[in-house]
Formats: sequence, C-alpha cells, structure tokens
Amino acid sequence: MSTAILTGQPVPGSSLEADLRSLGFDVRIASGTAEAGALLAEVPTGQRVAVVDARFVGHEHALRLGLTDPRFPLAAIPGAVTAQPAARQALARAMARESTAVPEPAASPEPGETGEAGGTASGGTSAPAGTTLTGTLTDRIVTALSADGSDPHRPDLGSLVATVPDGPQARNEARQSVAAVDDEAVRLKSAVKARDGFFTTYCISPYSRYIARWCARRGLTPNQVTTASLITALIAAACAATGTRPGFVAAGALLLASFVLDCTDGQLARYSLQYSTLGAWLDATFDRAKEYAYYAGLALGAARGGDDVWALALGAMVLQTCRHVVDFSFNEANADSTAATANTSPTAALSDRLDSVGWTVWVRRMIVLPIGERWAMIAVLTALTTPRITFCALLIGCAFAATYTTAGRVLRSLTRKARRTDRAARALADLTDTGPLAERLAQALKAPARRLPGFTAPAVALLGGAAVTTTAALTGFGGPWPVLAALLYVLTSALAVARPLTGPLDWLVPPFLRAAEYGTVLALAAGAGVNGALPAAYGLVAAVAYHHYDTVYRIRGDAGAPPPWLVRAVAGHEGRTLAVVVLAALLTASQFAVALTVIAVAVALLVLFESIRFWVAAHRGGAPAVHDEGEPA
Repeated sequence: MSTAILTGQPVPGSSLEADLRSLGFDVRIASGTAEAGALLAEVPTGQRVAVVDARFVGHEHALRLGLTDPRFPLAAIPGAVTAQPAARQALARAMARESTAVPEPAASPEPGETGEAGGTASGGTSAPAGTTLTGTLTDRIVTALSADGSDPHRPDLGSLVATVPDGPQARNEARQSVAAVDDEAVRLKSAVKARDGFFTTYCISPYSRYIARWCARRGLTPNQVTTASLITALIAAACAATGTRPGFVAAGALLLASFVLDCTDGQLARYSLQYSTLGAWLDATFDRAKEYAYYAGLALGAARGGDDVWALALGAMVLQTCRHVVDFSFNEANADSTAATANTSPTAALSDRLDSVGWTVWVRRMIVLPIGERWAMIAVLTALTTPRITFCALLIGCAFAATYTTAGRVLRSLTRKARRTDRAARALADLTDTGPLAERLAQALKAPARRLPGFTAPAVALLGGAAVTTTAALTGFGGPWPVLAALLYVLTSALAVARPLTGPLDWLVPPFLRAAEYGTVLALAAGAGVNGALPAAYGLVAAVAYHHYDTVYRIRGDAGAPPPWLVRAVAGHEGRTLAVVVLAALLTASQFAVALTVIAVAVALLVLFESIRFWVAAHRGGAPAVHDEGEPA
C-alpha cells in the first residue's frame, strides 16, 4: 500500500481521489503545509508516499508515470511529488522547510470552487506578511529537494496533461485538454520501445501491445510472461529435436510465439510500470537461454537425421556471444566518458546523415540482424529447410553483422576526442574475467606495461588468442604445441590487463579473450572426432557464456562484478583455456569428452548458484528497480 496526501480541499467533481485510489494509494487530506507534514510523519516508513495538490487536473496515466514508477526514489510532475522509502527523509526535510517558512492562516476559497485558494500556492496556506509566495506546495518541495542535491525524476509526459490550474476558467480549460487526449492510447503507444528492429516494430508490436494490456487487466506480471516465453522456446527446441518435418514446422511457429511473448513482457512492464531488478535479469538471461537451447534442439534434430551439425551450432553460439560482448564492451567503455568537444569523426558524421533519411535507418537496423530479424530468419528456415542450412545462413548473417558493427565502432573510437573514466576502465577489467594466473602475472608486468604503446592491450590480446585458437585447430587433437600456445595466451592476457584499459580500442580486449577461449574449446572438441565431444563443448561454452552475461547484467545494474571467489573458482578465462588444452594433451579423445562434460557441469552449478543467489537476494533486499531497454540485438 502507498499513501497520497492531498494538500487543500478536494474540488467538487474532481476524479483525483478516485484516480489515486485506482493506482493503489490510500488518500489522506491535509488542509495545509503543517498538517501535510504531520500526515507524512504518520505514514509507515516502508511505504511510498506522494504529496498531491488537491487542485490537480490531469490524466490518470500522468499520475501513474509520476507517482508509481519503481525505478526512481524521487519523482515529480506538475502538482505532485513522490518518494519511495529510501528517499522519505529527503522529502520530510523539504516538507519541514516549507512548514517552517509558511504560516497557516485560514484559506479563502475562490468563488464557485471550494478549496480553490486564489493567489495561494499550497492548497490553503498563504505567505508571511511582506513576502511573495509563488508556485504550488509541490513545486516548492521539488525546488527544495533539488537544492538539497536530491533532484527528482521528471517523466516525459508528452501529450498527457498534468497541471494545477489557477481559477475556474483555467480549470475548465485544463479539463477540456484532458478530454481531448486519450490517455489509454498514449499508454498503449508508450508501452512499445521507442527504438526497435523493423520486424519487431511492424510485425510484432502492432498486436503484442494489446496482449500486454490483456495481461495487465488480468493481473499477470512481466516475470510470468517472461517465464511463459522461456517455456514456449524450450518446447520449440524439443520439437526441433525430433528431427521430423512436422517437428521443424512446429518449432519455427513456437519460436515466433516465444518472441511475441518476449516482446509482450517488456511492453507489459512499460504499460503497468512493473519494473524490477529480478525482472530485468530474467528477461535478459532467458533471451540467451532460449536462443541457445533452440540451437541445441536443432543440432539434436539434425543428428537424428544423420547430419552432425554440432560444430555449426557451437560456432553460431560463439559468434553470437562474441557479438554481444562487443556490444557490451563498447557501450560500457563509452557510457560515461567525458569529452571537451563533440565527436567529429567522419563515421559519426556519416551516421548522422544516414539517420536523416528514413529508409536508411531501417536498413541499418536490419543488416545488424537484431533479435527480431534473427529469430524470424531462424524460424522460417527451420520450417522450410534443414538445420545445416539454417546454421549456415545464421553464421553468414551474424558474421556480416559483426564485421559491420565492429568496423564502425573501431573507426569511431580511433577518431573520438574523449577521455575514458575510471568507472569505464573498471567495467572493462571486470568483463575480461581475468583469473588468478593472469592476475598475478599482471602485477609483475605493471612497470614494463606502462612503457608500451597505447594499442598494446588489444594487440596482445588478439595475438595470444589467435595463437592458441589457430594452434588448437591446425595441429590436430592433443600434442604439446597447443599447450605452449596456451601458456603464451596466459602471458599475453596478463600483459593486456597489466594497466588500466583506458585506450581508445581497449574495449576490444574482452571480446578478443572471449573469442579465444570459446574458439579453443570448439577447435579441440571438433578435433577429438568422437561422439559427445562437441555436445560437451557446447555445454561448457554455454555455462561460461552465462557467467559472462551475468557479469554484464551486474555491471549494468551498478551491482559490480561477480565476487572474486567465483572468478577464482572457475579459474578465469586463461585458466579454463589452459586446463582444456592440457586435458586434450593428456587424455584420449573419449576421456577428453568426459572431462569436458564434468567441467561444464561444475562451472554451470557454480555460476548458476551464485547468480540466482545474488539476484534473488538483491530483489528481496529492495535493490533499485531497473529496466534496461538496451540495443535491439
């Protein structure tokens, strides 16, 4: 339950009290500032509280946006201000300041409207003699909060009305403005992402928003819809695993249905403002689980038909995961960088010019193969062709998209005039997933690393990664050469992180390291040439990829990296790579497949246990709600 304090006497014919109650507020009425402060003190500390001018005129959805969004401790719209429990003290201080500054003489209602205090701004209070009081009480509270360094969030209301009219004529005009705008239509429109892919925008969102509204009216939560999307995708993967044409057709249809639900959960969150830390994590991780489980289902289905495509399935997962790491690293590296001048790179200028032409915007969004286009392509190809054709098309499309986006970001990074912040450098260091071996070597290499050129970190990361992956692929299964290359990889990895990752291209270090680790596992499993090696490698890469995705979502939620004990327990990227290479050198191919399975299970249990523990505890502990729109990829 939340509490809303109305300041001043309610205006006859106003629906304000009913609107607040429909939003879950217990409404209390205060005749003036002092009484409002007293009522505020009586509200239990664990409740959200709102202070609303009784003369407020506006749409119910404007109140919903301003007073119920769980992401912001403080929020305000004209005529209303709210505080969650974490910000209650700041609101109480601002109220106390107003109570001290403004005495409480009797108010004089404006003729024809009880409680319409002409010239008074705080719902029945007036300024001390010799002073001029301007603005409503809520406006002055917001000013006081900002002065104290607690600036409230002010949502963009667009065409929605939220105002405190001064007098009957202004009130009538405001009511006419409210009647002229359909707030439900605005609410439905705002439920859809402002920026999304072509397929999602034109083929899914036109009707999925109505599914979101249907869910909201029946009390369903975004997390329930997210779970339904996961279950649907897992059923699709099971259908694909049958290896029959009817199974493939059903799999494609169910994958599209899962994507519709995937869009619906975010739209439901925006429609009803049901944001949560746990929900953001579930939405992000389930997307990856759905896609990679479907890849596995396709590989199993192909195997039933006598076609082994596990290497293609693993290659698709590796490529897609590395694409995401490029996105994450680049965004984190530049999220809060400071710049004395604007970015004047030719790439940025060209991008701005292309964005001014409508059709080029959609073409550029489609060629990067975002999740909507990617899943639609996979679904159609699954139903009409074979798993091998599906994976080949996916690999070609993702490789082109990765080349296009990475090249553009490299050009931007080389010409941008900005200084990377310490927070960005820390995020990149966390994304490297450096284990104890490289960590200790990095300490010893700090001094010489300072004297190396600025492009050293990505260069040595690429060199070491290419060496171990290429050696594992070209020298055959086992033997000493991959072990030597893995030792070189440990050394280059340590050198790459020996100094802060503040260079213009240092955001490439995490994706280079991911590609090296995953590529080495793929090469060795393919070289083993025994049944079970590639599926075991698929499971290991999936478990490690989950760990890396979890790291990203913790950073995005300002929760920091996973605990050091977990990174050490799973050995870091260089430790896992070295261990896999050594096992390949010491064991037979069949034994190696068993060893990969054991490592995959151990890593999966560790990272899943810690991840679930952390996110559930954060949710129960009242961590600030988040809703990451992210990129449509």
